Amino acid sequence: MTIKIRHPEKVNKPVNPIKKKPDWIRSKLSNSKEFFLTKTVVNQNNLVTVCQEANCPNITECWSKRHATFMIMGDTCTRACAFCDVRTGKPLKLDQYEPIKIANAVNKLNLKHVVITSVNRDDLPDGGSNHFYNVIMITRKKNSGTTIEVLTPDFLRKNESYKRVLDAKPDVFNHNIETVPNFYRQIRPGARYLGSLELLYNAKKYQKEVFTKSGLMVGFGETKKEIIQVMDDLRESDVDFLTIGQYLQPSKKHFPLYRYYDPSEFRELEIIAKEKGFLMVSSSPLTRSSYHADKDFYKLKNSKINTH
Repeated sequence: MTIKIRHPEKVNKPVNPIKKKPDWIRSKLSNSKEFFLTKTVVNQNNLVTVCQEANCPNITECWSKRHATFMIMGDTCTRACAFCDVRTGKPLKLDQYEPIKIANAVNKLNLKHVVITSVNRDDLPDGGSNHFYNVIMITRKKNSGTTIEVLTPDFLRKNESYKRVLDAKPDVFNHNIETVPNFYRQIRPGARYLGSLELLYNAKKYQKEVFTKSGLMVGFGETKKEIIQVMDDLRESDVDFLTIGQYLQPSKKHFPLYRYYDPSEFRELEIIAKEKGFLMVSSSPLTRSSYHADKDFYKLKNSKINTH
């Protein structure tokens, strides 16, 4: 039996010891009925979640609240980002029944807000944008009261395929900037910093009523000045919502963690970001793009109402 290597591109990478986590990073275990219900629904529909694939530290908390971030288009990514724990390699064909499976899972879990993300699919002519469209449309048809947030890849060199996603009118269009431009070559070698900014700018320009969102990880060795520059760049791209969280090194073969930020530093970054004009900022050690996304969405809506 051949064992499939999860990250073949990292086999020959140097070993980077994993730093011990501070107390404020620890996540709690849960054996609640809701946790196992979420797990059952995911497994019965043969779905993939970023919660599992990216080894998210918040999985027990979120699943205990029946929150799950569905990852569409398979479990294998065509990129090889140095921070990410999602499997890399050659993906399988798209599952044509996946939109129905997602819609059924959202219905079964009675979700009021759902986050749908994906792997990068550079192998597809449209980067998977039409599949996103189908998932959004069918999910909304079966769950008319559910708000939908998408976390998309960058659709690099796919012309204007991102517009197909926006044609389905998601409530939130999220694309993560991930890190400061100085680290892109090492951490996101398949992506382009300016390309991600352009995607966010164009998304808002094309669909003005959609909320745009982006996320940044800290702990790679970036400076405060570089973080603030990213904030400015995102505001120039008219991004509404910024998330800032701690990078957690998934394995000894992933990009080395430089340091842990303490909670007070995250609070300081949140204050700075709010002063920049973001409608909503979520900044904490365990913040991830979809962490508390339901509550944050309603705060985001209220912020927009209050600014008009």
